[in-house]
Amino acid sequence: MQDLYAVVVNHEEQYSIWAADRELPLGWRAEGMKGTKQECLDHIKSIWTDMRPLSLRRQAAAASQ
Repeated sequence: MQDLYAVVVNHEEQYSIWAADRELPLGWRAEGMKGTKQECLDHIKSIWTDMRPLSLRRQAAAASQ
């Protein structure tokens, strides 16, 4: 039996995986995807296309205006 993981995201829109049967750490929320470790990592790879933290993306957007 494989361990089940959940994709989690923090306030800076940075992604990680977390054991699905454990309480989430402070500052993180479930993104909605659960699966094997590899399934979760593959999901993150497909959706997390800009690795910069949200605050940096916002700062860059404001500077370009």
